Amino acid sequence: MSRALIIVDVQNDFCEGGSLAVKGGAEVAGAISEYVDAHHGQFDHIVATQDWHIEPGPHFSENPDFVDSWPPHCVAGTPGAELHPDLDTEYIQAYFRKGQFTAAYSGFEGILAPEDEVPTGDRKPGLSGEAEPLTAGSFADEDAIGLDDWLQSHDVEDVVIVGLATDYCVMATSLDAVQAGYSVTVIRNLTAGIATDLDDTYAEMELGGVDLA
Repeated sequence: MSRALIIVDVQNDFCEGGSLAVKGGAEVAGAISEYVDAHHGQFDHIVATQDWHIEPGPHFSENPDFVDSWPPHCVAGTPGAELHPDLDTEYIQAYFRKGQFTAAYSGFEGILAPEDEVPTGDRKPGLSGEAEPLTAGSFADEDAIGLDDWLQSHDVEDVVIVGLATDYCVMATSLDAVQAGYSVTVIRNLTAGIATDLDDTYAEMELGGVDLA
């Protein structure tokens, strides 16, 4: 049995200064890096997910309700979609992009990114959305590898999940992981939520079979 750490959406647009910032997002990025530095030997694999929106339809809105629609964020190929610079990527083996043409909260909706196209580095304020447009053709590969496929191919049975945001993509990823048959733990102090009260989120995860640490 292999054990994997899944780092969910620790991206510039979800941290302070980004277009959809989660309070404490940058702090979580740094805390995850410290955790990975101290505990990477406890994991056989470490992967990360990224929101990677091209044309996600009503997921983006000029008048968002912040429940089902949101301001534009993590636009594919822009600095806002890059991993936050406080997230140390040294031990990350694979990246999974999600939400190209639809809303996608769960990392299990993501597909494996080409090794030479994973964006990292410092965010450049004000540039989100100004990169060269990407098209559906960039993601038309019928052989694209999903997160579940990748984990299964590496004999993973136990996953630990951290990242942003607790009450959306972390929760969706963890519940999908349970449904896919994995043993799942979420480390609460290595996540940050959009809501200030996360009691209902934690209860829903526990009800769905997620262990909270």
